[in-house]
Amino acid sequence: MSYLAVKHLHLTCVVLSLSLFALRGQRVLRRPAADLSHPFWRFAPHVVDSVLLVAGISLAVMADLNPLTQPWLATKLGLLLAYIGLGSVALKRGKTRTIRGVCLGLAGGCAAAMVLLAVQKPLLWG
Repeated sequence: MSYLAVKHLHLTCVVLSLSLFALRGQRVLRRPAADLSHPFWRFAPHVVDSVLLVAGISLAVMADLNPLTQPWLATKLGLLLAYIGLGSVALKRGKTRTIRGVCLGLAGGCAAAMVLLAVQKPLLWG
């Protein structure tokens, strides 16, 4: 698969992943006892996120990028870990609507920062 094809796959999965996350977050905030156990909500986000991660790793390997030598990539991986943790609290582990809402917003901020890093890395790190 060419670099450009993998990049398009990655970008498509970014849009799908963030859309699914926003929809799940909206369901949880609108209905605190929202049922996310439907097979679609349990299966689709994991498939999309797995393809997204594999495509991202593939792009890094194809471009010979190492997070130990590329500060923007290391930052993006750190933001990814924060996004996963905050998303978990927002969608499952948060005890109150307020905690879930704050974590949903912070996770969205992490996602926005990752997108900004991907788009602006030449301006930020030369």
